[in-house]
Amino acid sequence: MRNANLRGRLGLALYIVLLLLPIYWLVNMSFKTNTEILSGLSFFPENFTLANYAKIFSDATWYMGYVNSIFYVSMNMVISLLVALPAAYAFSRYKFIGDKHMFFWLLSNRMAPPAVFLLPFFQLYSSVGLFDTHIAVALAHCLFNVPLAVWILEGFMSGVPREIDETAYIDGYSFPKFFVRIFIPLIRSGIGVTAFFCFMFSWVELLLARTLTSVDAKPIGAIMTRTVSASGMDWGLLAAAGVLTIIPGMLVIYFVRNHVAKGFALGRV
Repeated sequence: MRNANLRGRLGLALYIVLLLLPIYWLVNMSFKTNTEILSGLSFFPENFTLANYAKIFSDATWYMGYVNSIFYVSMNMVISLLVALPAAYAFSRYKFIGDKHMFFWLLSNRMAPPAVFLLPFFQLYSSVGLFDTHIAVALAHCLFNVPLAVWILEGFMSGVPREIDETAYIDGYSFPKFFVRIFIPLIRSGIGVTAFFCFMFSWVELLLARTLTSVDAKPIGAIMTRTVSASGMDWGLLAAAGVLTIIPGMLVIYFVRNHVAKGFALGRV
């Protein structure tokens, strides 16, 4: 038994090391000059520098990339939840003709790669004047996030007894009042899980975000390609931008970690 536990702990430790090694190497590179990075392998910066981070925070093109990304990701999360909450409630509480087929069709939209909708979105937004705006990227990501949000929330809502709805109506609650004050607090874990997955898809998605923007709403992922020039790749600057890109995701995971764990426990994630 002890040998089995020891092997399990060693295996877990090895897995964590392998998982954290790329992140450590990214952080390590971000504090090096480009010359030191290209000169050879070193586990610690020999000439520690903050110049890469200073350039990002002093150049409006760089830090606005983070602002643009956070802005349209936040918009997407809000829109996806506002649309998915009533839709998921309808699927969880009412039975109608074709409900299962509609639910499957809605979820099947999530299975398509973003490249399939790239040209239609580009032509549509260009014709209506939404090209290079935050709302354009947010709405494009809703095509993929809303089906996933409905699927997750429907599972959590189905776990809430229908008697709660009936009791609230008997007590004189209107539907909006019941939904906001009673029902939503009961599924807050589901909302946290849904917000997490919406954030993760919208934050890391690059194809739509890059194609549907040019200057004013350009995300950080697209701006990171500016490190490629005639003189070569600016590895230190790219590593620093990568470190700053990871931080928002880590913060979101930290705040919703309990909700995500509950979602896995309930078998809905």
